Amino acid sequence: MPDFSRLELDEADLRALVAAALDRICGELRGLPGRAACVTEGGAALARSLREPLPRSGAPLPELLATIFERALPVSYTTTGPGYLAYIPGGGLLHAAVADLIADAINRFVGLWRAAPGLVQLESNVIMWLCEIVGLPAGSGGVLTSGGSLANFSATVAARHRLGERFVDGTIYTSTQAHHSVLRAAILAGFPAAQVRAVEVDAQQRICLDRLAEAIAGDRAAGLRPCMLVASAGTTNTGAVDDLEGMAGLAEREGLWLHVDAAYGGCFALTERGRATLRGLGRADSITLDPHKGLFLPYGTGALLVRDPAALRRAHSVHAEYLPPMQEDPDFVDFCELSPELSRDFRGLRLWLPLKLVGADGFAAALDEKLDLAAYAAGVLRGMPEVLLVAPPQLSLLVFRHVPARLGGDPAAQDDHNERLLAAINRRGRVFLTSTRLAGRFVLRICVLSFRTHRDRVDEGLVDISEAIAELG
Repeated sequence: MPDFSRLELDEADLRALVAAALDRICGELRGLPGRAACVTEGGAALARSLREPLPRSGAPLPELLATIFERALPVSYTTTGPGYLAYIPGGGLLHAAVADLIADAINRFVGLWRAAPGLVQLESNVIMWLCEIVGLPAGSGGVLTSGGSLANFSATVAARHRLGERFVDGTIYTSTQAHHSVLRAAILAGFPAAQVRAVEVDAQQRICLDRLAEAIAGDRAAGLRPCMLVASAGTTNTGAVDDLEGMAGLAEREGLWLHVDAAYGGCFALTERGRATLRGLGRADSITLDPHKGLFLPYGTGALLVRDPAALRRAHSVHAEYLPPMQEDPDFVDFCELSPELSRDFRGLRLWLPLKLVGADGFAAALDEKLDLAAYAAGVLRGMPEVLLVAPPQLSLLVFRHVPARLGGDPAAQDDHNERLLAAINRRGRVFLTSTRLAGRFVLRICVLSFRTHRDRVDEGLVDISEAIAELG
């Protein structure tokens, strides 16, 4: 029996450890198609049963793998499964899992160029590829992050830096549909929450440009300093894409930093339809992108892309005597100067390996399929009696509600009915949908963005919706 209790494993023990884990992983993946899309019952009792004191000695590997795969894992959202149509699905692409194994095993430090020039270059290549995807010009750059929240924060810090040391009179503009991390980023960056303007949206849930211009003019007249516009390229609520061309023009006229939160939608720029919907994206000063959404990668894979990398460096770079000299050659980069992080994992390989193995065209084809599936689902829902398509898909996310005539115009009764409808759909287990509120009304969401979700599972979900409606009467 291999001994895994030693800190240094020999080759035989390493192979045995990986093989045992891989057996469990493969078993989990084989069972995905038939696994319930969401299991939460008994979660509190399970969590309490897993509490334990600090282990003082090693335990057998089979026992530990059983804890993970047989006890802890089953009670969860099945985010890697084909029926996960909730929130914004993450991927879990296996190519990236292998990349993480390599990155963690070689364990090189990539925060500084001098520490691993070749590996930093691989990650720099990834940044360059992402800039190309979203349409930023040559010379653009950026940094990989843990996700969109950190990317939005660093972009806000960079925009704030242009105001100088006195920035509390600065104002930021976004829409009422923006992700909550936009407000949180502003607060963490030191802006008063009251100076983040949530501008109303139109019938398509896009920011109203005339109201935006009025808000900017009003703040200037009041002696405040407008500094940043935050557009959405695929909101979490409805998948809405703001008029990016219009916002870019306004930002240029007003001298404001334009940041686009494209965490969900940006990767659709790989497709022809996506580029048309996202027209103007490449005019931004900064862009948040989440490859753990649109490129199907594991959670914890985000990016901040910027037109002028020097702007990030000015906002984030701090000297320390114990650090080596930073890069002066513009061809190279020290990632620690572009974000709050010094110590960080080698995220670049998680993108580099899948993109090199599959190619951008393979990802584009998968994203085109998601656009097709969302459009197909919207068409079927339109044909269901008393189903209202509240927000048709601009990308791969759509919003609907059931409005039975028997309830009349009673908003509370309609909301209660749709809450029960959502529960009835999810109880069947084949798909997992989530909800939100638009104009105060309860609505159901479908987001198609898993590389494992295909026409067969969407059809099953639509059958479940129809049957749940019939069940509720």
